Amino acid sequence: MRAARVIDGAHHEVVVVGGGQAGLSLSHHLVGSGVEHLVLERETVAHEWRDGRWDAFTLVTPNWHCRLPGYPYDGPDPDGFMRRDEVYAWVRRYADTFDAPVAEGVAATRLAPRPGGGFVVSTTHGTVTADAVAAAVGGYHRPVVPPWASALPERVVQLHSHEYRNADLLPQGPVLVVGTGQSGTQIAEDLLLARREVHLAAGRAPRVARRYRGKDCMTWLAEMGVYDVPVAARGLAKRESTNHYVTGRDGGRDIDLRDFARRGMQLYGRATGVSDGALTFAPTLESDLDHADSVAESIKDDIDRWIETEGIDAPAEDRYVPVWRPAAEPERLDLDGIAAVVWSVGFRADWSWLDSLAPAVLDDEGIRGTCAASARYPGWRSSVCPGSTPGDRAGSSASPRMPSMSPGR
Repeated sequence: MRAARVIDGAHHEVVVVGGGQAGLSLSHHLVGSGVEHLVLERETVAHEWRDGRWDAFTLVTPNWHCRLPGYPYDGPDPDGFMRRDEVYAWVRRYADTFDAPVAEGVAATRLAPRPGGGFVVSTTHGTVTADAVAAAVGGYHRPVVPPWASALPERVVQLHSHEYRNADLLPQGPVLVVGTGQSGTQIAEDLLLARREVHLAAGRAPRVARRYRGKDCMTWLAEMGVYDVPVAARGLAKRESTNHYVTGRDGGRDIDLRDFARRGMQLYGRATGVSDGALTFAPTLESDLDHADSVAESIKDDIDRWIETEGIDAPAEDRYVPVWRPAAEPERLDLDGIAAVVWSVGFRADWSWLDSLAPAVLDDEGIRGTCAASARYPGWRSSVCPGSTPGDRAGSSASPRMPSMSPGR
């Protein structure tokens, strides 16, 4: 990586907005194709891996899944799971393997069409023009908190999952975690392991077994080609759907909310609001637990079929049997007994910098830029688009394969 800067009024063939692994991957292809470009990074390269994860965070995909263009994982533990600081260091090292021209500390604030073609990119450090612009900013921009969160007493500490670091930084007393995606379940376990009293409001998130029939389930799915299906074939809604919860902690294991309950965690259905000094919950706990288990078992069904079809010699394995069921559906939790709430209910994308271009470059679901916009704005690209890299020249590489690195959110 080489430090670059924004020169007010300068023109670039391509401007890449975002300096995480997606932006760096695009830059790698552009450098290899000899395409002049500039990468804009609002903070520092890969900072979100370090600054937006809790202390015990690990990847949920085996390390060997981590492959950036020209940079496969080559560490000592391919079947292990890198921790937060290891992931950050791995991506930072990638940036130093080629001359990515990155302007750090520079945010894109507005994108506008340029008369005659191309774009005008306004930034916090000046304005540049470009023949093509690629958005590599991900979709985790604005933390979501339900509107009724403001009804909680002031004494209750509230934070979003991206702000959580460890149990010791929370006030003493019971903690409520809202949401059972990857972050919510792993944070709940982190609190449980720290011997905190934990209450967990479940959602509809699915789960997956860590291992089955001699291999990590994600290794089976990779061999089955599940991760090679392009976005164009399955739709962005599928890509943006909630990830299956599992953990890579301590070498990797299942996350089973039923087992959490056996170990003392209090489980609830979907959190719905605050009423008369108590948090309220929908009676959805049992159905949500059953749904998560059914998804995990359906994945095993797919693996079984693959093993049979391919004639693979794999050991047999007994199927999962639920270890706990709720005796009742708790619908209230007295707020007097809660010291802190960790909201793990997701993020919303912020595409405000697209300004007047937003209607043309956001897809029908309004969540991600797509290449459909190139019919009107030929230089527009998003890191999720299939096809060619912005600025492609004859003989240049196709779009980069993004790493199988779950953000754990």
